[in-house]
Amino acid sequence: MDERLRLSSSFGASATAYAEHRPDYAQAAVRWALEPAPGPRVLDLGAGTGKLSATLVALGAEVVAVEPDPAMLAELRHALPAVRALPGSAEAIPLPDASVDAVLAGNAMHWFDMAVAGPEIARVLAPGGVLAGLWNVLDDRIGWIADLGRVSGSAAIGPRDTVSSWRAATADMLVPSAGLVARFGSPTQVEFPHGQLRTADSLVATLATRAGLLVMADPDRDAVLGRIRDFLGSRPETADGEFTLPMLTAVLRGRRL
Repeated sequence: MDERLRLSSSFGASATAYAEHRPDYAQAAVRWALEPAPGPRVLDLGAGTGKLSATLVALGAEVVAVEPDPAMLAELRHALPAVRALPGSAEAIPLPDASVDAVLAGNAMHWFDMAVAGPEIARVLAPGGVLAGLWNVLDDRIGWIADLGRVSGSAAIGPRDTVSSWRAATADMLVPSAGLVARFGSPTQVEFPHGQLRTADSLVATLATRAGLLVMADPDRDAVLGRIRDFLGSRPETADGEFTLPMLTAVLRGRRL
């Protein structure tokens, strides 16, 4: 199996934990992503368990969610029964032409085959519509977060999971293939402060939902999570009770030309 597909299809087995532990998105970031959209109709593409859809609903958007994994889709429908939620993918969007004003993807665009998904997204967008990817990234400018990344390894905290790696990994995501610049222009990157209340145990549970860990053999995954648990127990910032996990919601936005 293709490695990208193997990783992207790993979440369903952990859908309940994903719904419980993954963070929402900073409202300021979602507002900025939608700012140029010509109307309120928003597609949450690769919607997972509905983390981004919930923020969109709170902001008054008319949301339709599309998600390929049945288990993730079931969690979304349970959490947000009023949202129209459809099976489908970025490469085969089950919507008519020019039917939405914005397409947003929360921690998902890096899984898309943009050579195929780019034309599909352009097809469903109304003229002037917005395409935006959003990622919740750890703020590794803070010392203990940088140390956590070194302890965890790339399976738990990998490309696009920290501020520094996100900036490098996504800068050209809308540029290289399928004439994406011609469709969406040169993308803009902006970051917004965010945070999530965690304990050491709940942060370990959050990191356990990362694709790199989900595809690991059990002994290897247990070893990584054990190192993370020991590290968090040794740090004054995280050893006792709740703390705010410092993050940013990072946004990459283009507009349908």
